[in-house]
Order: sequence, then structure tokens, then C-alpha cells
Amino acid sequence: MNIILPIFRFLRDKTQSKQKTVLITLVAVTGASTRNPGTHMAVAEDGSSTGSFSGGCIEAAVVAEALDVIRSGQPREIRFGAGSPYLDIRLPCGGGIDLLFTPLSEPAVIADIFQRVERREPLTITLDSESDDIRCTAHGRAQGGVERSGSKIRVDHIPAAKLNILGHGPSVESLVGLATSYGIDCAVLSPDPAVIAAVRERAMAADLLKTPQATPRFHPDPWTACIFYFHDHDWEAALMQQALSSPAFYVGAMGSRQTHAKRLQYLADIGVSAELSARMIAPIGLIPSTRDPATLALSTLAQVVESYHRHFGFKA
Repeated sequence: MNIILPIFRFLRDKTQSKQKTVLITLVAVTGASTRNPGTHMAVAEDGSSTGSFSGGCIEAAVVAEALDVIRSGQPREIRFGAGSPYLDIRLPCGGGIDLLFTPLSEPAVIADIFQRVERREPLTITLDSESDDIRCTAHGRAQGGVERSGSKIRVDHIPAAKLNILGHGPSVESLVGLATSYGIDCAVLSPDPAVIAAVRERAMAADLLKTPQATPRFHPDPWTACIFYFHDHDWEAALMQQALSSPAFYVGAMGSRQTHAKRLQYLADIGVSAELSARMIAPIGLIPSTRDPATLALSTLAQVVESYHRHFGFKA
């Protein structure tokens, strides 16, 4: 999953502190690679950086190259791995990657990209291999990717996966902790004040549910997964109807097959069609019959990430 918010937060913060910066973009892959085209790194003139293109075998060389780009003020495109002029730098997968180094001279553009990413807007970054020109526009494509026409390189980004977790109990906290470590943003809705307090301590969004009704605080976008971790299933029906009627790419609920059969009946009773109910994945997760909170969280997160990659055409 290509999570770019930290890249552009880094660039925004460094440019605001008057440092020169470079955006590095993976524009092409030959053979195998640990990263997909469109992946970014960022380097500042103090030598700090964020992001990666490998397991650590080329990052030092990328930083050194970026610092030279800062000194020259000119973009450059360089291959690392197979076919590279750097004979002593090899990727363990045996492939080759082409990186475009773009020196950044327009803080307003970086601030604009950061704000668009933060608002979860699909966007296109257009780069030029022959100049430091960088532009950002909205796009309506369902997937990310890289397209090239002459010196112009178009990089489409879609928002990273987000979790809306609805429920109570330790499984909610376990999933928030695991997802946060992975880099996925979470928002929690729960009738349990203790869960709300614990989630907010992690600086994640959390709202207390006071009634088991649909709520305007719950509005998943197409890149959001909705997770239902209710033990008290009286809280589920209206919120599940809201989730199933949304553009969320994934809706899943814990519970046994017997529990899910009852769930389908009470969803039908409130007018949810069989077609909509069929969107729901239950029992949730990749690991069957999961009971303890930590394993349930791992099982759920793995399934969500796999579904996001499959749904939006990323390599797993």
C-alpha cells in the first residue's frame, strides 16, 4: 500500500523551515521490485529523509544523489539495480528501478499536495524529467499508477486505506493498535466510553455512540473499510445498513455463521436487500474461528489489506 501522507508532511515541514528538498519518484520497474511505480521518497538538505525503495540496500545512495541534486538544482533520472551505472549497488530481487529526482522550488505546491492527501482526495502529480516543474490536479480514476509521455510523468494516487471500526471490547483497541503500527488511519464509533478514551490516547478519532441508530458521524468513502466488532448485536442493524449503502470497499463483521444468519434476517427486516447484505464479509478475517482479540485484529487487518490491494489493482 502506497501511503504518501508522511512523505508530503515531511516535505511541507522542511520547506516551511526554509530547507531545500527533493522528491524522488519510482517511475519504472524492470523485473522484480519491492516497491511499485509511483512510490516516493523525500530528502532534505540536512540529510534527513523519509520513505524507501528497498529493504535498505539503496537508500543511502538515493540520499547522496538527492543531496547532489539539491546542490545542482537540476532534476535527474537514475537507474538502480540491473542495468545501473552503479555497479556496486544491487537490488536483492535482481530487478532494476528508475528514479526521478525532482528538486522542489514551490512550497505552495507541496502544501497543496499535502492538504489534498490529508483530505483523502484522489490526485495526479505531474513531473518533468527535464525541469523542476511539479503540478497537482484532481483525478477521477479508481486506481493509482504512472504514465509517461516524453519528459512528462503523470503519477496518479488514490487515498490509502482507512478503517472505520464500530464496536466495543478489547478487539477494537487491538485493531487500532495494529493498524496504527502499520500506518493505517482509524476512526472508531463505540458505545463504550473506556474504548473511546483508549483510542483517543492514540490520537485516533473516536466518537461515543449513544443510540444504535444511523449517525452522520459515519460516512465512509470508497477507500474505507468498515469493521463491526459488536458483541451486543442490537447495536448493529442500522449502522450496518449505513455501511452497506456506502461506497466503502469492504464491510466485515465478527461472529459465527449462525450469528451471521440471524444478522441477515434482521437486516432484511429493516429493508436491506439481499444484494446489499451479500457485500458483507462474515465471519470476518483470514484466520478461521478466531477468538482472542490480538489474533482477531491481525486476521481482520490482513484481510482488509488484501482486499484493498485486490480491489484497487495494487500488487500484493
